[in-house]
Amino acid sequence: MIGAIPGLSISPRIAVALQIAGFEIAVLVMAAVYDFWDAALVGTLAVLVAGGGSAITLRMGDKLRSLPVPAAYRRLAFGSRIEIVLSVLAYVALVTYLFAVDPVGAEMTLLTDSLGEDPPVPAVYLALLLAWDVIYRIGIAWWASVAALWRSWRYDFDPEVARAIARADLWPLAFAVLQLALVPIVWDRPLLLFALIGHVVAVTTVVALSVVLLRT
Repeated sequence: MIGAIPGLSISPRIAVALQIAGFEIAVLVMAAVYDFWDAALVGTLAVLVAGGGSAITLRMGDKLRSLPVPAAYRRLAFGSRIEIVLSVLAYVALVTYLFAVDPVGAEMTLLTDSLGEDPPVPAVYLALLLAWDVIYRIGIAWWASVAALWRSWRYDFDPEVARAIARADLWPLAFAVLQLALVPIVWDRPLLLFALIGHVVAVTTVVALSVVLLRT
């Protein structure tokens, strides 16, 4: 989001630092204004996961771009924008859960549990924005692992290059593991818990298959 601001040209690392600082300041302001200090802990956790996802995504992209990978894979991984489609679908699914599934028959929803029975609009806005930032990184991890599996199945590489690519393929796995920090937030929401853990297992499986194919 920071890189999309017209006329602003900063390094990716500074952009990630601004992302983390900006979101965290917003979380603390909301906590102070509305006395949501318990929710601030949840918000801070989401900020750290989103910021870590940004840093991991940048690191993965830099590594893969520096390696002699086929042009077809490069276009698939970096030029297709399919990760945006995956992220939008996942985000709409989350919003549908929050406003159509979770409230049905529930005395306390995920939002009201954190933000009170009558959650203020600015706090809900910030919560949904943070959720999008996390889910967008999840979409990138999905697509990066799937594209890596296709590349490893389709192409052969010299052993040295294959080892370097295999190390780069571990970055989506690192972010998937980082997302396990969100488990306490959704622990009492079985559907969200299943989706989160299922995503981590799926990414782990696909990355493992990619690495095996590279080595064989």
